[in-house]
Amino acid sequence: MGAVHAQGDNASQHATQAVDEANPLVGTAPLDRQSLIGNAPPPGEPLYSGMTSPGASLPQSSTEATPVNLNVDLSYPAGVGMSYYYPNPTMIGFTGGGSTYGGQASPMIMPVVGDWTVPPDYARSYYDKASEKASPGYYTVDLATFHTRVELTATQRTSLMRFTFPASHRSNVVINLRRSGGNVEVVDDRTIRGVSTGGRPERDSDGAWFVAEFSRPFAGFGTFRADHDHEGYGIGDADVQSGRRAVSGSYAGAYVTFDTRAGEQVLVKIAHGHSAEEAEQRLRDEEPGWDFERVHAQARAAWARLLDRVEVSGGTPKQRMLFYSTLYHSFASPRRLARKGERFTGADGKVHVASYDRYSPVPFWDTGRNQIVLLMLLEPKIVQDIMRSELDRARERGYMDTSFHGDHAVLLYDGAWQRGIPFDYAAAYEYLRKNATDPKGPRGYLAEYMKNGWISDIVPPGNPSPPYAGGKAGVATTLEYAWDDHALADVARRLGKTDDAQMFLRRAANYRNVFDPSTGFMRGRTADGKWISPFDPGEPYYNFMMKEASGWSTLWLVPQDVQGLIDLLGGRAAFNAKLDAFFSTPYTAKGICRDCTGLIGQYVQGNQPDQQAAYLYAWSGQPWKTQALARRILAEMYGSDASGYGFPGMDDQGSTSSWYVLSAMGFYPVDPSMPDYILGSPIFDRVRLDMGNGKIFEIVARNNSAKNQYIQSATLNGKPWNKPWFSQADIANGATLVLTMGPAPNKAWGADPADAPPSMSAHGQ
Repeated sequence: MGAVHAQGDNASQHATQAVDEANPLVGTAPLDRQSLIGNAPPPGEPLYSGMTSPGASLPQSSTEATPVNLNVDLSYPAGVGMSYYYPNPTMIGFTGGGSTYGGQASPMIMPVVGDWTVPPDYARSYYDKASEKASPGYYTVDLATFHTRVELTATQRTSLMRFTFPASHRSNVVINLRRSGGNVEVVDDRTIRGVSTGGRPERDSDGAWFVAEFSRPFAGFGTFRADHDHEGYGIGDADVQSGRRAVSGSYAGAYVTFDTRAGEQVLVKIAHGHSAEEAEQRLRDEEPGWDFERVHAQARAAWARLLDRVEVSGGTPKQRMLFYSTLYHSFASPRRLARKGERFTGADGKVHVASYDRYSPVPFWDTGRNQIVLLMLLEPKIVQDIMRSELDRARERGYMDTSFHGDHAVLLYDGAWQRGIPFDYAAAYEYLRKNATDPKGPRGYLAEYMKNGWISDIVPPGNPSPPYAGGKAGVATTLEYAWDDHALADVARRLGKTDDAQMFLRRAANYRNVFDPSTGFMRGRTADGKWISPFDPGEPYYNFMMKEASGWSTLWLVPQDVQGLIDLLGGRAAFNAKLDAFFSTPYTAKGICRDCTGLIGQYVQGNQPDQQAAYLYAWSGQPWKTQALARRILAEMYGSDASGYGFPGMDDQGSTSSWYVLSAMGFYPVDPSMPDYILGSPIFDRVRLDMGNGKIFEIVARNNSAKNQYIQSATLNGKPWNKPWFSQADIANGATLVLTMGPAPNKAWGADPADAPPSMSAHGQ
């Protein structure tokens, strides 16, 4: 059993199980210190939080029972369909998940005592923040307006909700589909079923049907739908009929009424399926009874088994809470869509039967930078199923998934291969290569990239005002394709495809084509090759030259060749001066970038493009600066707000959480396609990592404290270790890394050029 305990505690008396440390509310709040959030958010928008969910689920489950306090049926105030935002004071419902999780999940379920209204005018309730509690597999809150307690838990395929009502003849439960609508039917005095008829089938891999079953008969019922022909007229904009069993249309739903005594409980369980029969079968298989405590205990035990894989000791209670909470959120994706033998909807829109555990698409632009490596370290067998899922999805749609921006699936496959995870990499390479060479594929502007070695941008009349969302993100796209091409070159080399390897290796150097030596930054070019002017590296753009980032942030996006970037900037001293300036130049952008929060100078922890930057000092001979910065980011960017739950920006399905987990343990994968880990500064005295292959990797930080953040010396398996990095080969058979910490930097440790991490370019080349 994994356990954590405070420094100096007696472990036998004060041990706390890892699952008890995790709080899913972490990540649901925004930061609140002005120095960390710059000029965000844009007017009329809320400040970005981690946009995590505090709801109940199982590890990597496609089902989540979650609270909803944002009405995305009316608007997307943050541009993202999230379900929950900690500062919001009223709750509008709860969802039973299914593959369409988040703010768009269906159906919505809300206990309402007394009067209720037809969605999208949901009956709201103030809720008591003091009563709101979340733990892995469980969520509870008191709805103050309705004097009703709500509790949520889940199995792999079903959600279970428990409502504790006051004394009332009108204790209602309202269930409805979302705006796109469908059909809902009250089957009998305990059961409601429905089917969504709108939306996209590939986003509903669990199936469009739902079945909701209640623990006791209801005393009354009716159905309703919204009438958009009379929208805005008040009484005339809804169709509600008592006693009617079936209804179709937008927001189609049913209401059921119970006559309750004070403290009386009503439970409802929900499952989804490709048919009502399949949803009913899932209820019978996974939730045959009404034992809420048993289901909760099983969910907790599932999380405990996973979280116990990483044992930490030392640090503060808050650090341990944040560590296990971010570790919990790190498993937000990909989600298991179907276990072997179960049905799911594939990328081709057809229903398939899984021949292995099938997973949802990996959000490569986000989690491909760090979380996939965490999965490789902890769950290598699951990574095999994830790779198989991505390969089969490529077979179904013709190309490998890309996810938002770039073409980073290759980072998963090359990284897994370099970490010794068995797979049919030749089969994957066929589609990875097709992505990188077929201009009709998902790599945007690929023909231009292959012809010129860079991607241009179009300057609109009058020049764009930052953070202009038009454009091709030519600089960022060039950099990311070059990164991908480096990984492809390695896969091709391993497969014996020499010509391909040489071609992709040449393309991996394309980042140099968008570096402007006159400014010392990556800079956009027009189609004729001229540098775009005016150019201010401090201004962020959503899609013009850069991708959700400024020129400062984008400069460091060369993880495959940090040494090459050092050379472009004029050598180690010039590189260090530039990196120092990055972390110290005040953020004074005129453009308001909603993604640009979690600031240290120009550095943006709240978005992906520069999250590796603090670790680049390992290549330039000053790893002690990485050690100090890692500690600062961990302390200032996570939980530093009044609630203690704040994140610097979107978690993006586990990415920002994984940054915390990896950095808190003391290392980070700057390039996930490589087998190397860059050392930072662990916040715990001891970390014990069960790598899922029977081997243990242990990190011991001697004389560690908030003040003693600098590595003085190190040993690996008892032998002196002077490199500010280690490789998978160093720990594959189990290892113990011992770091001796101190209050002042040892500027000689790890500074020798020969001790720098690997890079595409050799030092001094």
